[in-house]
Amino acid sequence: MTIGYATTNYPNGVTNAAVGSALQTYILPDPTSAHTYFNDFDVFTAADWTVTETQAGATQAIANGNGGWLALVNSAANNDLNAIQALNTTFAFTAGKALWFKCRFKLSNATNAAAIIGLQVIDTTPLAVTDGVFFSKPAASTTLSLVVEKTSTATTTTAGTMADDTFVEAGFHYDGSNSVFVYFNGNRVASSAVTNLPTVGLCVSIAVANGTAAANTMTVDYYLASAER
Repeated sequence: MTIGYATTNYPNGVTNAAVGSALQTYILPDPTSAHTYFNDFDVFTAADWTVTETQAGATQAIANGNGGWLALVNSAANNDLNAIQALNTTFAFTAGKALWFKCRFKLSNATNAAAIIGLQVIDTTPLAVTDGVFFSKPAASTTLSLVVEKTSTATTTTAGTMADDTFVEAGFHYDGSNSVFVYFNGNRVASSAVTNLPTVGLCVSIAVANGTAAANTMTVDYYLASAER
C-alpha cells in the first residue's frame, strides 16, 4: 500500500502576475514582486562579507551538515566576537510594504554565547548597534528575543528559549503598517509594536560572541529576508 500526500497538479503552471503584464503567462509566481535574499549556505565566499573578529583564530566556513551549514567558530577569550555582514545595506522597512524574515540556527552553548541574526546597520559592533530588526540572544541567558531598534531605542519581544547545540527556527513578519509578528519553531508567539522601526538602510547580519573564556560556535542552516517591492 502506498501512503502519500494528496496533490493537485497544474501542468501549465501557477502565477500571481497581473493580467496584461509581461509575466502573465509565466509558469511560476512572479519573482519580481519581492526583493529576496536567501542563503542555504552550500558555499561561503569571504569576499562577499565584511568580517569582524576581535581576536585571531576565529573562522567562518561551511560545515558538514544536511542542507548546508555555515559555522562561525569563535576564538576562546571572553567577549571575543566573530561577525559577518553583507557589504551593502540592501534592505529597508517601508510603510505599506511587507517584509519577511526567517532563519534556522543553533549555538554550541545556549547560555554562555551571545548572538544576533537579522537585519542591521553596518557596524563592527553588531551586538550593540543603533538600528535594526534582528533576533538577539545575550550571554548568561537562554532567551531569544526580537529587537526592533531605531537610533539606539529598542523594543524587545521574547521569542523563545534555546538549548545547547539545538537548532531553532526564528522569524518575523512586518505587515507594512502596525505590527511586527514574531515566530519561533513554526508558531507565531508574539507581536512587536513598530514605534522603534528603523528608517535607515539595513544589511544581512550574523554574529556570535563569548560570554566566558571559552570558544562558541554559531551554526546557521539558512537565512531568508524578503521585502515587498
